Amino acid sequence: MEIVQIVGLGFIATLLILVIRSKKPEIAVQLSLVLAIIIFLMVLDKISMVITLIRDLADKANVSQLYLNTILKIIGIAYITEFGAQVCRDAGEGAVAGKIEFAGKVLVLVLAIPIIALVLETIVKLLP
Repeated sequence: MEIVQIVGLGFIATLLILVIRSKKPEIAVQLSLVLAIIIFLMVLDKISMVITLIRDLADKANVSQLYLNTILKIIGIAYITEFGAQVCRDAGEGAVAGKIEFAGKVLVLVLAIPIIALVLETIVKLLP
């Protein structure tokens, strides 16, 4: 069970961060960042499997790769935004985290415009 390893690693890192933070806060932030990268690398295979499965299902359903790629990019932006914002919050920079989240929302909206246009186009075609 990989989740047990990930949670265990998280607990150990949290204890180390709590001990280190009072004496060397900059090292505590770096340790938090390293932990996040390690966890990301641990689940990278699973992410790859999910993307492959989604692509296969989209091919079977005749969904345009353009729209599928856009949706995958939106999901990626959401995860990366959350990751970046959490790292900033861990470092005590809530204001920077808020700016990162704002930028992520804007980028998602920009990427979603073609999909929104397609949905609106489809609705207009259905109306008499």
